[in-house]
Amino acid sequence: MSGVAGTLEQAAARNQMGKGKGNMARPGPQRGGGGGGDMMARLQQVQAQMQQAQVELADEYISVTSGGAAVTIEISGVQRVRAVRIAPEFLQSGDAEMLGDILVVAMNAALEQSQGMAAGRLGPLTGKLSLPGM
Repeated sequence: MSGVAGTLEQAAARNQMGKGKGNMARPGPQRGGGGGGDMMARLQQVQAQMQQAQVELADEYISVTSGGAAVTIEISGVQRVRAVRIAPEFLQSGDAEMLGDILVVAMNAALEQSQGMAAGRLGPLTGKLSLPGM
């Protein structure tokens, strides 16, 4: 009987392998492979650099003039308008429709330049990510 009992104990032990604690303590790389910590550290570093660049862009302004200096727009690197200046002599003409057209042209040009400034600053940072599969 001890032979049968021994065989049953061995079978029970084999049956328990791969369940519960038996597999959890195995050394070696986990599912998904190693290097995840490096990627996370790189992502955090780039995120911090991007936040710093956003802060700097918020303090940088460009001026765009349109309509032969009739309108000047000051805009930040995060697309916030700080000032709109209209030449007093242009206001004396009383041509509201032309003023509206010049304002549209000036605002669009200011937005384009501001977005270009932001892309120039943030683009190299996003390039540092080099995420696999993207």
